[in-house]
Amino acid sequence: MSQPLRLGIAGLGTVGVGLIELLNGQAELLTTRVGRPLVVTAVSARSQRDRGVDLSAMAWCADPAELASRDDVDLVVELMGGEGDPAKSLCQAALAAGKSVVTANKALLALHGTELARIAEANGAILGYEAAVAGAIPIVKAVREGLAGNGFRRLAGILNGTCNYILTQMQSTGRDFAEVLAEAQALGYAEADPSFDVDGIDAAHKLAILTTLAYGTETDFDAIHIEGIRDVEALDIAFAAELGFRIKLLAIAAATEHGIEQRVHPCMVQADTPIAYVDGAFNAVETQTDYADRSVFEGRGAGAHPTASAVVADIVDIARGRDGMTYSVPVTALKPLSPAPMDRHEGPYYVRLEVYDQPGVIADISAILRDESISIESLLQRGRATDANGSVPVVLITHEVGEAAMLRALARIGDLDSVRDRPRMIRIEYL
Repeated sequence: MSQPLRLGIAGLGTVGVGLIELLNGQAELLTTRVGRPLVVTAVSARSQRDRGVDLSAMAWCADPAELASRDDVDLVVELMGGEGDPAKSLCQAALAAGKSVVTANKALLALHGTELARIAEANGAILGYEAAVAGAIPIVKAVREGLAGNGFRRLAGILNGTCNYILTQMQSTGRDFAEVLAEAQALGYAEADPSFDVDGIDAAHKLAILTTLAYGTETDFDAIHIEGIRDVEALDIAFAAELGFRIKLLAIAAATEHGIEQRVHPCMVQADTPIAYVDGAFNAVETQTDYADRSVFEGRGAGAHPTASAVVADIVDIARGRDGMTYSVPVTALKPLSPAPMDRHEGPYYVRLEVYDQPGVIADISAILRDESISIESLLQRGRATDANGSVPVVLITHEVGEAAMLRALARIGDLDSVRDRPRMIRIEYL
């Protein structure tokens, strides 16, 4: 039998421990499939506390950078997280030494992926990151290899399980965001500081990676338009259901005549589409390509064992001798991203207004929409005012319109004396 592939693991949190459990539990299966054993020879973490797995046969490295230079480590697995050091410097050092790296660190790749890929390819090493996007879903391999013969029209995905869980609970219980978030934190589904999740940053990190894979562009996180779900209200979810939609936080990359769109924001999607059925903490990605048309990938987007499964997929690829190309093209062939300005986006919109129940309100709103050449597909108004403010909700669904015109119209509508609160807008995506 061939010599073992010796692994050094940096980070022994949920995923790191899950990886060791998987490697131990599937040792015989993996050895058969790879042709040689996969052995963890060294580990590094913030402390040597008991983690419920046997680490006695592994060397302990107080400094994770030591893994990059150890003679008994062939491949470094980075599971510390964070966009900067020590994760960044460890990956740089390992790749520069010709050692392959497998990481689940989406923030690191979103901000430094192109740089790390250059180091890897210049030194004959491989940078694996299947676990960085959508957990157990093999979307990186699907985009880079399975759909390699295709040009991508669009990628749209639910890439954050926390947001999807919260929106699912809001849908099923009728409760508002703050209440559901508090419950999710109590249950461990959301962090004590949930900003990266609920403000869309986590999903945007993953989108940046997928955009590079699909379009062969340099990773450009700063070009992504990002909105979270804090402003989604139970009333919006109820109106969406009445209109035949569900609300999801989507990460979207699309080729347009103005450049490549990269955007993360709440969307209304038709209730009978595959992504609308993805509930709870699950992730999903839909690809639209020129030859394969539409494909949908769904699975667990986080968790110890699902993420560890994706880490092992990269380790197995490397052990089998996969070539060193990090993205869908060699890193030297990546093109600078030509971003499409968000104000050039075109599509239909959901708009909710709180208006005073008085004559002429709809006429004033319609006049502003007319001035911006915005046509209304449907309008809902429910009864007469019953609250102390004397206002009623009015919901509009527009036909396709440019974002700049939509924003101008909403600014003018918000200034009307007959409109009580700022207009709420959610983009509609027909998948």
